[in-house]
Amino acid sequence: MPATILIVDDEQDLVDMIKDALEDEGYRVLTATDGNGIFPLLKHQPDLIVLDIMMPGLDGIEVCRAIRETVACPILFLSARREVEDRIEGLTAGGDDYLTKPFSLRELKARIAAHLRREQRSALGKEMTVLRFGNLTIDLKQRKVHVRNREVPMTGKEFDILRFLALHPGQVFSREQIYEKIWGFGEGSSATVTEHIKKIRAKLAAAEPGLNPITTVWGIGYRWEK
Repeated sequence: MPATILIVDDEQDLVDMIKDALEDEGYRVLTATDGNGIFPLLKHQPDLIVLDIMMPGLDGIEVCRAIRETVACPILFLSARREVEDRIEGLTAGGDDYLTKPFSLRELKARIAAHLRREQRSALGKEMTVLRFGNLTIDLKQRKVHVRNREVPMTGKEFDILRFLALHPGQVFSREQIYEKIWGFGEGSSATVTEHIKKIRAKLAAAEPGLNPITTVWGIGYRWEK
């Protein structure tokens, strides 16, 4: 069954262009031209949402926050805003990617395909009990980490962060997203994520010099590299 892509943008010409391009790739495409129009289309359970930020009425950030608790699929923001702060706001609101206008249709299609592949790998990973990345092994069931068959001790939260990132390779998560995923909502500071990742990196590097699968995406967050 082809993947279902939902496009939400108030520029009808742009929506039509993206729709034609994605249908040529074999995707099933749903469209809306304002923020409110997305809600009745969610019943179709899209595999990915392309969401414009700057729309009249309910904008893309507000839409993302409203649906993120019930919609698990990747959300790719489109926006004419190019500042780092705007990208951070979009990712913090629950977005998975951010593409600035004007953009290349080839790049948009490539990003959509990449996100869908990651979702497939993530679904497969949830069925797996052991993840392997070179000499690094993560036992999801026993909650143990090994490097070259030697156990690397991790605290509960360190393991949770490691598992979360490893199950979504290549995907960028802000500190706020990681904090909400691991600690949940409530009092606390996302700065603790930085400290935990420093400790994870130090432990992995001590087990094997140069081993650092968690990279920093400056101004945005962290990404697990294969």
